[in-house]
Amino acid sequence: MKYETEINIKINDKTYKHNLFQSLKVLSTNYSQRKTAEILNISHSVLNRRIKKAEDSLGYKLVKSTNHSSELTNEAKKLLQIYEKYENRSLESKNIIICGGHIASGLLEHLSSDSLWDISIYSSDDLSSYDLAKRNLVDILALDDPLLAFKNNLDFTPIAYDHLVLVSSKINSNINSLNDLNNCDFISVRGTAQRLAWQTLNDNNIKFNIKKEVKSQYEAFKIIRNSKNLYTFLNASFFKGNPILKKETMHVISITTFNNDKTGISEFINDIIENKSKEIAKQGFIPVN
Repeated sequence: MKYETEINIKINDKTYKHNLFQSLKVLSTNYSQRKTAEILNISHSVLNRRIKKAEDSLGYKLVKSTNHSSELTNEAKKLLQIYEKYENRSLESKNIIICGGHIASGLLEHLSSDSLWDISIYSSDDLSSYDLAKRNLVDILALDDPLLAFKNNLDFTPIAYDHLVLVSSKINSNINSLNDLNNCDFISVRGTAQRLAWQTLNDNNIKFNIKKEVKSQYEAFKIIRNSKNLYTFLNASFFKGNPILKKETMHVISITTFNNDKTGISEFINDIIENKSKEIAKQGFIPVN
């Protein structure tokens, strides 16, 4: 079964169909309305009516003609740019597009280095990546924290386990028990498993202060290293620190698919689950299998 996408654009509450923009696109390359009509397999009069109707509705000219040629006005060129932007978005890439949290996407980048499939990987935070996935711009969503999947009823596949370590701005931080964290100042990272650390501190009546929230664990690490008396919890697979909450912050690194029909996605995921345990362990994670 073959599916095709047609892009219509609404301007000032009026919808202009894709055939208008296709007409402008063809005309922009050959400067001849008769030639454009031939390419589109329509009559010259149909093309003229199509353009004239749109001009009357929009209130400005789309085509300026001389005795020898026709070309788009500046207004028509702007409309065509908008159309082509959406047209390019609708063209499905042959690459498997992966986007996700910095930890999960970093792991997948390593695991895909010898992949049989063409894979493009982009790092962001979980929430921003999910927004892209909902707009059908992502084939695989990689999550640093499974909470987003639970909240949005997404089917997800665990690929590794990880835990958090306490990272401090102090070179010799003497944190030996939870009580030592009383009244400490922290940097929070949005969309990560830090929620497990905060919940543990709250459950044990440990008072703490969130001084700032950032989107990246690398940004948090930079702030910590350039500050005094600040702490944060970061993934042990990527950062060295105190494993004081190792058990309490153990969580899964997972992936969820948004385009199961694309060639290679199922095979890529199966390859990770069945064949990549050693590589996952070498990267500092705990394999699922």
